[in-house]
Amino acid sequence: MSDPTVPPPRLDEVDLALEVPPDRTAAAFFDVDNTMMMGASIFHFAKGMASRKFFTWRDLAGFTARQARLRLRGESHDDLHSTRESALAFVAGKKVEDIVALGEEIYDEEMADKVWSGTHAMALQHLDAGQRVWLVTATPVELATIIARRLKLTGALGTVAESLDGAYTGRLVGEVLHGQAKAAAVLALAEREGLDLSRCSAYSDSINDLPLLSSVGRAVAVNPDSALRAEAKARGWQIRDFRTGRKAAKIGVPAALGLGAVAGGVAAGVAARRERDRQAAVAAAAAAARWGLLRRGR
Repeated sequence: MSDPTVPPPRLDEVDLALEVPPDRTAAAFFDVDNTMMMGASIFHFAKGMASRKFFTWRDLAGFTARQARLRLRGESHDDLHSTRESALAFVAGKKVEDIVALGEEIYDEEMADKVWSGTHAMALQHLDAGQRVWLVTATPVELATIIARRLKLTGALGTVAESLDGAYTGRLVGEVLHGQAKAAAVLALAEREGLDLSRCSAYSDSINDLPLLSSVGRAVAVNPDSALRAEAKARGWQIRDFRTGRKAAKIGVPAALGLGAVAGGVAAGVAARRERDRQAAVAAAAAAARWGLLRRGR
């Protein structure tokens, strides 16, 4: 029995006793596209913008095709830079505060249900251990910051879109945060925050993030492309795959390509191609069955 003369602990005292002391020299860095979130975050944002008539569905279809080509053939720096600038061109002249407000809405509509719960859980484990967690992504920093805040992470590093007098110019400031640039940005952050990179972790799906993954003490391949999977196995890195349809996930845009959410020629083309494949398979099966019956009848 508890001693009635001893008062129960106050809730604030319990919280204080359970609080994990901050680990100031260790942190975790997470890529966003296909690592933290299914598909490309900039695509989800563009889709939300298209639904608000900021540009046409034809524009979105073209952007989707570029994203798919990048994912299938590899993300060269020039291609990625061109793709990000084409996306930023859509917001040229728009007020930063208005686009950020729209980003909040679009996150709820298009992105919240695209987050990989397994990856998010790993990020929260770092927070529970007293470590800080940053997103590190080529997507615009304003969008990356919204995602980080909604996921209750520490912050985000992303590509910086130029603004003048509170409005976007449609141009970039510096380089797209991609490849070696990610590793450089994390190194600069580590120097500012007093982080020991040998005690830090990094998570990514892409071989393009090898510079970042190689710069920390613990690297994890999440939903990896084939090149990163091979590299992770060779280096003994942990591999975590939360995809159910890995071939579809390689496209780098959401499963909307197969679900008809992308309007215009892209969705129609995919649907038509699948129908042709289905009909061909049915015809082949029927032919095989007829051939089998003919042979048995001989």
